[in-house]
Amino acid sequence: MALQTFRQEYLQMPPVTRAYTTACVLTTIAVQLELVSPFQLYFNPKLIARQYQFWRLITTFLFYGTVNFTFFFNLIFTFRYCRMLEEGSFRGRTADFVVMFLFGGISMIFFALFVHLMFLGQAFTIMLVYIWSKRNPYIRLNFFGVLNFQAPYLPWVLLGFSVLLGNTVWVDLMGMAVGHVYYYLEDVFPRQPGGFKVLVTPQFLKNLLDGNPDDPDYVPSMEDRPGGFNWGEREPDEDN
Repeated sequence: MALQTFRQEYLQMPPVTRAYTTACVLTTIAVQLELVSPFQLYFNPKLIARQYQFWRLITTFLFYGTVNFTFFFNLIFTFRYCRMLEEGSFRGRTADFVVMFLFGGISMIFFALFVHLMFLGQAFTIMLVYIWSKRNPYIRLNFFGVLNFQAPYLPWVLLGFSVLLGNTVWVDLMGMAVGHVYYYLEDVFPRQPGGFKVLVTPQFLKNLLDGNPDDPDYVPSMEDRPGGFNWGEREPDEDN
């Protein structure tokens, strides 16, 4: 029964969120079982250019480290905010969501050439959180039952928490910077006088992924939002 319930929940996840989180989990399991080594996964421009190890352009986003608190913390935030974006502002727009993934990944790889980061999964998570927070500015959140704040402060709270865990500040700052650039290009600049849409999703990608679009005015209710833990969670009395 538990296996069937898990299967149903798994299949109900939106496709991009399901594919990405599954890839992250499988990559971590493969490292834990010593089927692959982290040295085969990290971002290395020289090995990519000279030995054509192009898979590193993808695997750098899939490995969060060994299975510990930091791994579960990052995975939960990745799943939660990736799903809320895909089921919220990107509902019925899977192709646009994939374009956001590609924009974020390519931008981070470019920046990684200068800041020498080997794994970019955490930065990608922060990017997802940042975009969600900018699109939901009036939602109040609760972090570990201690801090209460508006959604736009969540990336900064996570930055402070990451520093307390001993992580480098550049990872989170990169994710926030890329998230802000995407938000500006997609949500701000097109609405300015003389502005236009910079990130245009190819029509073939829409035909392939979107199918029949849902109501573009759909806004998920509390019941439609994925469940989670009380870190980065909406306060229960928000609608009271």
